[in-house]
Formats: sequence, C-alpha cells, structure tokens
Amino acid sequence: MNEMDYKSFYEKVGKTNGWDFSKLKVRLEGALWDFNEEIKNKSRTSDILLDIGTGGGENLLTIASSFLFLSGIDLSYEMIESAQTNLKRAGISNVRFSQMSSDKLEFPAGFFDVVTCRHAPFSSMEVAKVLKKGGYFLTQQVGERDKVNLKRAFKRGQVSQKNEALLARYVKELEELSFSKVQHFEYDATEYYQRTEDLIFLLKHAPIIPNFGEEVNDFELLADFIKENSTEKGIRTNSNRFLIIARK
Repeated sequence: MNEMDYKSFYEKVGKTNGWDFSKLKVRLEGALWDFNEEIKNKSRTSDILLDIGTGGGENLLTIASSFLFLSGIDLSYEMIESAQTNLKRAGISNVRFSQMSSDKLEFPAGFFDVVTCRHAPFSSMEVAKVLKKGGYFLTQQVGERDKVNLKRAFKRGQVSQKNEALLARYVKELEELSFSKVQHFEYDATEYYQRTEDLIFLLKHAPIIPNFGEEVNDFELLADFIKENSTEKGIRTNSNRFLIIARK
C-alpha cells in the first residue's frame, strides 16, 4: 500500500473500532522479539520518542511510562481522534497525538532521541532529520509471507514487496543518510486465533484480504479455512515480520 491507500483504509477503520487489537485472543509462538521491549531496550527514561503511524495510539500508551515524553503521529484524522479518546481514557500526561504525514515531519531537526514505526510507511530522510545524533530508529514491518495460508484460501491478498528487496532498500537509504549501524532481523512465527470472532475482526480491520466480506463466498471460504486450520491451540496462521534497528 502507498500512503494514500493507507489513509483511505485507516479512515474507514477509525470510524469503527479504531486500531486496537489488544482485546483479541491470539497465541503467538516462535516470535524472536517483542517490538515494545526492543524499543525500551534502546531507550532511557529521559528520552523523547516519536511514533510514526501511531494509529489509535494503543501501543504508544503502553510504553509511555518508560519515556519523558512521547509524540504519536498518523496521516488519518479519524485515527488521531481515536488516539485522543484513548489518551483521555488512560489519563496519561506525557503523550501528545497529531495528524501529520510521515513524508513531512513538522518537528525541529534533531529533536527526538528515539523514532519508531510499526507496520506503517515512513521516509528515511525525514526520520534522519528529526532524530538526534546517537539516537535510534526502530521499525517493524509486515513481511510478504504474512498470513500465507489465508491468502491461498481466498485466492487474493495483500501484495507486499519482497522482504529482501524492501529490507535492502531501507538499509541502503539509512546507510546513505549516515546511520552508523543498521541491523535487521526477521521471523516467521505461528499464530493461533482462539475464537472465530477474533479472526473475523482481523480480516475486517487489517488489509490482508482485500474487501473481506464483500465477495459472495467470503464467509463460505472462511468456514472452510477454519475447518482446515483448527487445532487444539486455536485457528492456525502465521505472522511474518521484519525488524530494523538503526543508530544515527
């Protein structure tokens, strides 16, 4: 998806349930890292953090106590409205949310100690501009092999660039922007959705199967998928992710 595709998708999602997957009952086996823990491992409590593509801000609010100040931005106005609601409900005072494009970060140069981006587009040049010397940029992205059995079952699915090509592009961009150390990692873990409604929520609120529920036989295909992939642990699929950690 390009940035405008994300905007259209997020606007639709923001009007319904936002971007909060925290209530889903999902078991993940084989993940090599937890993104929030990776962020905290590269940070100090005196740091200022920027989160690009923050969505409803749920993940940012989870790590708020580990930072002096956090700013979350998203292209979607509806998502930022959802984030503001979540912030008010949480009663957290060191977080701010703003509608902003990742292609034009409206912050002073070298303002942030840490910049993060989870499953959203970003501009390497803009990240380098607002990140302090010695600061860290961490991004986790969805890999091309994510939910591969679902895509096969529906014979359609989210099209991503090849992991290797996308990684190579990001690494090259960051190295050319004088990031002194760029590391990358990947995992393909197994996910088990505990309930049918958890899987339906995922399909309706993530761009895995385009226009899920609008094709005549979508729920018939889903019933077949669940029957074929049900285990004692839940409904089985996979989670393909890659992580980049770069120090400026």
